[in-house]
Amino acid sequence: MNLISIPALQDNYIWLLYDQHGHCAIIDPGAAPPALAALRGLKLIPNAILLTHHHQDHVGGVAQIVAHYPNLPVYGPQETADKGVDHVVHDGENFEINGRQYVTISLPGHTLGHVAFYSVPYLFCGDTMFSAGCGRIFEGTAAQMYDSFKQLAQLPDNTLICCAHEYTVSNLKFARDILPEDREIEVYQQHVKELRAKNQPSVPTNLQLERKINLFLRCHDYDLQNKLGFNSPQKQLHSVFSKLRLRKDNF
Repeated sequence: MNLISIPALQDNYIWLLYDQHGHCAIIDPGAAPPALAALRGLKLIPNAILLTHHHQDHVGGVAQIVAHYPNLPVYGPQETADKGVDHVVHDGENFEINGRQYVTISLPGHTLGHVAFYSVPYLFCGDTMFSAGCGRIFEGTAAQMYDSFKQLAQLPDNTLICCAHEYTVSNLKFARDILPEDREIEVYQQHVKELRAKNQPSVPTNLQLERKINLFLRCHDYDLQNKLGFNSPQKQLHSVFSKLRLRKDNF
């Protein structure tokens, strides 16, 4: 399989996952022109569109793409039913595209109906997990987002985190502000700065790396808890997550 990220809008990525025969799935097309240009340039044939949630920067290109490719199936959670979806998916649901199996994972937090699509090793997680960060909590709660992160943390280390925004530089800046002495975060921050200086994407990343540099996956870390003002080890890790997200909101 081949995976490419297509820059769109201000800092979005549209994902294309395609096989050797040129058949592909399109994930979170926030705008049609860059997606259509990539399809033409690579001579790809789309077989499905997958939507992780209802925000316009993830669904805005659906109608125009379907107009170019009539009868193209569109998969998404119930909250995207009015965005062109004709296959509403539910937590744990399995389906097949181009001979690949996908499983739907419910990830409330950013929105209440947010989902991810997992097709080993690719995880299309929309605005839930970013490299070194997590999505803003617009409709759900911090406890819900923490539980969503716990679900993703159970996936294998080689899982590729195909998130929908290029936020890694700012996320690492925040992580360094919280844990300035963390050498792994420091080294990775420099690496990402070099990538972005060459206009190269910082994603996909992998879960093994994220366990080290993503503070939202390290709520059990006593040093992190101490930096956030917890004086004794916390059993309620969603409280750590909530405080960390609040710090990020005000960073």
